[in-house]
Amino acid sequence: MDKVNLIVTVAVITMFISLFLAVFLITVKTEHKLSNRLFALFLILTAIDISGILFDFLNENPSNIGMFRNLITFFQLPTFYLYVLSVCYSDFKLKPKHLIHIVPFLIANLILLPRFYAVNQASKTSFLEKSSSMIEIQFNHIFIHIQIVFYIIVVFMILKKAKNIYLENYTGASIKSLNWLFQFALALSLFYSLALLKNIFKFSTYTNFSEWLKIGLFLFELFIISWYLFKALNNPNLFRNIDSKLKLVNEYISEEKKNKTLNTNEKEFNSELLKLKKYMIEEKPYLNPSLTIQDISNATEIPVRDLSLLINHKLNRHFYDFVNSYRIENAMAILKDNAKSKVTILEILYEVGFNSKSSFNTAFKKHTNTTPTAYRKSLQINNL
Repeated sequence: MDKVNLIVTVAVITMFISLFLAVFLITVKTEHKLSNRLFALFLILTAIDISGILFDFLNENPSNIGMFRNLITFFQLPTFYLYVLSVCYSDFKLKPKHLIHIVPFLIANLILLPRFYAVNQASKTSFLEKSSSMIEIQFNHIFIHIQIVFYIIVVFMILKKAKNIYLENYTGASIKSLNWLFQFALALSLFYSLALLKNIFKFSTYTNFSEWLKIGLFLFELFIISWYLFKALNNPNLFRNIDSKLKLVNEYISEEKKNKTLNTNEKEFNSELLKLKKYMIEEKPYLNPSLTIQDISNATEIPVRDLSLLINHKLNRHFYDFVNSYRIENAMAILKDNAKSKVTILEILYEVGFNSKSSFNTAFKKHTNTTPTAYRKSLQINNL
């Protein structure tokens, strides 16, 4: 199989899987409809972008449709950015202000209007033959890479903030899904970095190397999409959103310092802390795997803002770790109980409020510097 046939074969397979997953995401019944539709759109745009190799193979002459198709890539990362927002925040909705993300696409097309879109076939051919020296092509080439860098940075900033907000206000398995989304964004970043490298070689004397990089990019893109397909099919409820109205503790502190209202009343702090600890010990709310800071606020009548400052700032612990510490203490008590020696680790983790073995093992090791199994074995040895 020669290089051209290999590229076409990989492109067709990648397009098929992209469109298959897009149809699956649009038709599957789920509460995350907006997220699914945005990612489906991202996959459709990806398929259109990949189709360029087939379009060029079947159409030798340049055309307006072909150029328009090439510039569809300006939509890809803005769509992925909106998808990340919809995954992270439960109250995310598309608004008129989001139309600003189509501006780069419009600019890229408008600058090509005088010397490409509005001219005859011969002029189009001449324009593309001199593409490396055409200012419009050079501008769009630089413009798309600036856009890529911008959106990748913004996506990572959103994910970092969402993870911190989650740790300060929620418990459960969502942190695992946020970590996975971070990995997916990292894979896309690597893909676009390789694409940039390919384009650098494309306009150099090493055009052959650029072609091999193109094959590698198609294979990598196929891997990324297949990876997502595997995750989507095996974890239909992978993501749990957070409330966009929630703020980071640092933002609360900054606001209070600015307004000079930062609470320094040690007596009030101790009173709220005692109230919180009494509630955690007596009521054991941590047994709820989906416990949120709002739930504790409602039960203790301590405002969410004050509760967040108390745990995340005063105690210098994430709410996520604060709740897990009670779960681990409960798990350790069960492991020490000889009457419950037959209870499995899996049964214990569900009993104390965890909903996954990996999150339980991670929290247990963080709290005790050992695994649950090793801890149980050490108790058994000491009891001999």
